Amino acid sequence: MNRLRQFINKAGWPRVIIGFFLLSLFVAAPFAKVSLAVSLKDTLVRFGMNGVLVLSMVPMVQSGCGLNFGLPLGVISGLLGAVTTMEMGITGVMGFITAIILSCAIAAVLGWGYGKMLNRVKGEEMVISTYVGLSSVMFMCMMWLVLPFKSPAMVWGYGGSGLRTTITLEGYWFNIIDNFLAIKIGDFTFPTGLFIFFAVMAFLVWAFFHTKTGTAMTAVGSNPDFARASGVDVNKMRTISVIISTVLGAVGILVYQQSYGFIQLYTSPLFMAFPAVAAILLGGASVHKATITNVIVGTILFQGILTMTPSVINNFLKTDLSEVIRIIVSNGMIVYALTRKTTKVKS
Repeated sequence: MNRLRQFINKAGWPRVIIGFFLLSLFVAAPFAKVSLAVSLKDTLVRFGMNGVLVLSMVPMVQSGCGLNFGLPLGVISGLLGAVTTMEMGITGVMGFITAIILSCAIAAVLGWGYGKMLNRVKGEEMVISTYVGLSSVMFMCMMWLVLPFKSPAMVWGYGGSGLRTTITLEGYWFNIIDNFLAIKIGDFTFPTGLFIFFAVMAFLVWAFFHTKTGTAMTAVGSNPDFARASGVDVNKMRTISVIISTVLGAVGILVYQQSYGFIQLYTSPLFMAFPAVAAILLGGASVHKATITNVIVGTILFQGILTMTPSVINNFLKTDLSEVIRIIVSNGMIVYALTRKTTKVKS
């Protein structure tokens, strides 16, 4: 009983309840005639698809810049890297690597400017980042129509101009990570490549925060006055954190795309920030502290419930309410995550 009480106190009742609800959905799945193997596979894939996007929240939180509602800026960097690589006609593994390199370069430049902006509005970072995210998406809605891309696989109609709303990755790098060392047992497939990629990215973030620069960045987030008195350049640390967060967002959307199978342009990046924010908050992070553990726990809980709830409830009700249920559940978890009081959880 003492161990159970300690576990509940450490994890927090909200995560215990949500975790129990997710477990109950998996238990109920066979009774609802929902394939448990397929459901588990879908949950694991969605974790791998979204993990790096959620991970991109950590650097800015740790530096005191708050939750990165400007994530669409990183997503746009990833989209630009992807369509540029497709325009160049590079496919397969080299195409994916090239897209990552181009995306990171674009994200580093945009992240630098974004960081400089946030340094001028200390205390209002999340408000300004929300504006940056929204305005950048709206600006790119115009740019996608005028940028000089000519690839028939991407532009509207034969010989037309302007990029399509949805562009297939078939023949480029569709499932390039998902299929890497994938383990298939009957209807269940373990996406080994996705987990390896996430593990590598998580390790790099963990290792960075154990360097001198990473430690200084955490000090800035914990107590900027003390960090400044210790000789740390507060603005520089904050800018570096924003650059890293933006780069991770660019890489994250590339991972998401290759698994999803399509590149979605125009207003699609608008819907990427809130699920990532909700996931890391559900994992136990706050606006002042976030860990790799928060990322893993939150992403599993958020994506697991989002995957399981529609299918299980649909089969019990014998009707197709999947989209309605998905909207209610996802937005409900987002509202809950953004309004609850969070506790600090050690990794």
